Amino acid sequence: MITALLLLVAVTSAPIIFGIVAKNRRNSSGKIVSSHIVGLSCSLIALTVVTFLSLRFGSFQVSWMTAWDAIFDYDSTIQGQIVVRELRLPRTFLGLAAGSSLAVAGALVQGVTRNPLAGPGILGINQGAAFAVVTAIFLADIVSPKGYVWFAFIGATIASVLVYSVAHFGSGGATPIKLVLSGVIVTALLGSWTSALLLLDLETLDEARFWLAGSISGRGIEEVYFLFPFILVSLFVAVLMGRQVNVLNLGEDIAASMGQRMNLVRILAGLIVIILSGSAVAIAGPIAFVGLAVPHIVRSLVGPDYRWILLYCVILGPCLLLGADIVGRLIVRPSELQVGIVTAAVGAPFLIYLVRFTKIGQV
Repeated sequence: MITALLLLVAVTSAPIIFGIVAKNRRNSSGKIVSSHIVGLSCSLIALTVVTFLSLRFGSFQVSWMTAWDAIFDYDSTIQGQIVVRELRLPRTFLGLAAGSSLAVAGALVQGVTRNPLAGPGILGINQGAAFAVVTAIFLADIVSPKGYVWFAFIGATIASVLVYSVAHFGSGGATPIKLVLSGVIVTALLGSWTSALLLLDLETLDEARFWLAGSISGRGIEEVYFLFPFILVSLFVAVLMGRQVNVLNLGEDIAASMGQRMNLVRILAGLIVIILSGSAVAIAGPIAFVGLAVPHIVRSLVGPDYRWILLYCVILGPCLLLGADIVGRLIVRPSELQVGIVTAAVGAPFLIYLVRFTKIGQV
């Protein structure tokens, strides 16, 4: 029990320790990584290690060799290999897809809005998708991502439009602070409606309760196959938009003078964020703080250039999500905590660190 508590404390404080170290080690250019060949190589190594840890650890003990053989020399008569191949491999794929989607969506939102507190969770996008999915379960008894992914997209779209519309009222338009406040309001509103639907129907509550906590367990590999084309294309386009996001961060006047079609870039970015957030919510539930924390960590590593921020988020987003999922499996073994609970435990102190020790009004 003591070991488990120490592990939880270590994971919770890791982002804050990283932020302090990064602040002290950052060079004159405002970044730690001076060679992207080295940086990307280390990121890919970290992702590979976390992936194999996800295959190796869980309530059922398996050896490293068993996990390796389950992938490259599968024997359906060995129980450990069956567990890895049938349960942990789909779970890991889900973590890879959801982690990349949430991290890139968060980076894109922060870049386009020039708001360091922006993210799919804080701006109500995840909650909008979650509300739509719960509504689909409540009204139509749809219980698979193939059925409710479209509702997740619709909910994310409505929430995005609602947040922007509320923030746009008044003088100054949709400023960064007003966007955050609008996101908090919309998130609370949609969260209360979601709770009302769950209380009205126990079957909906039983179907959605673990999913609403944010979980990548108990899903099938076919769900990744169905959503993979949406996620892959959106990630590819998002990475290609790095230059346009950099121009937007120079300010509207400078961007316009450089020929930037700002409305088109914002619409395309919004569409990508909706697809990525909707897909992540559909397969894993409304997981918090990944879209907020990972872009800040990456920005500390590579600086303010979104051509690299978006690319690193594709790799490091799954590292955080899978790492949190591994901690959730080990912390209360043989039971487990949903990954959304662990990311919330990590993200809350990290958000406090951002507000207390960084220039939160600037990107």
